[in-house]
Amino acid sequence: MGLIDRFVDAIVIFATDLLTPFMLIMFVFGIVMRGLVYFTVSRELWFAREFEKRAHIFIDKVGKGPQSFYVSTKRLLEKTYYEMFVVRAIMSRRKPDSVRSFYDRIFLIQHGCARVVRDTLKLIRNLRYENHQQPQFVDVSKNVFENNPCFSRVFGIFPTSGFNEFLNMLPGLFIVGGIFGTFLGIMKALPDLSGMDLSDVEGTKTTMDAFLLKVSFAMSTSIIGIICSVIQSVLNTSLSPERAFVSCVNKFESSLLSIWQVCSNNDRPENLADFDEHKDSLEALAAEAVDKENARKVFGAKQQES
Repeated sequence: MGLIDRFVDAIVIFATDLLTPFMLIMFVFGIVMRGLVYFTVSRELWFAREFEKRAHIFIDKVGKGPQSFYVSTKRLLEKTYYEMFVVRAIMSRRKPDSVRSFYDRIFLIQHGCARVVRDTLKLIRNLRYENHQQPQFVDVSKNVFENNPCFSRVFGIFPTSGFNEFLNMLPGLFIVGGIFGTFLGIMKALPDLSGMDLSDVEGTKTTMDAFLLKVSFAMSTSIIGIICSVIQSVLNTSLSPERAFVSCVNKFESSLLSIWQVCSNNDRPENLADFDEHKDSLEALAAEAVDKENARKVFGAKQQES
């Protein structure tokens, strides 16, 4: 019994002296981690949105034709990647010592986007146009984003899924912790009533005042727990990484499917250069502009000859 009593006393001391600061520390930790997890997942949604924009422009301009799905997707992914970081390339020339931005160093944004491009091309290169069946691009999209360590881990180290599950549990833990602290605080205050002498009016009043003060202080733990739970619940709902991930997969999958429907084959030319994430963005976009201009001139010359 002595061991149990000491254990209970230690819990009571923790609840009355340390539980409230501990809950406040966990509340701040929950807010910070919720923001970091959402920002990490939202970067892949950012890439999916940019890719979707360029896919729609490509479909509107080209229409259905004999173009290759692999080649078209590769060019659109590279165009998305290079244009997303072209401003950074310009700024890095003004500041030669700045290789990557602060956010990219911390969250590995550019490396994560480059991995999305490489993994997507790896998964679509062997697709076949057979029996007019459409590939399961939703599986391709999930595979690309779920297995990307830059977007599935905070700072490339801490898994977002584990932290997200813990953060979803925090509101309930705050409520339980607040109620637990209140009951233990009352439990600690109750023994003071045992020494109360009802014949001593002034002493009784003093004892009751001290008891009520301890009870009111103990109830503040529940109030803090409820406030922390409500704020954390609002943040968990408004900054939901699950919703961002689903939107990301849907946008990427619909973009790939739209490109597939306007293409007629999935051929891969032998002279097609591999994707190079270290290639200068300005040079890549300039080379693409030159290729388009040359193709336009060739097409115009053929029309004149005919």
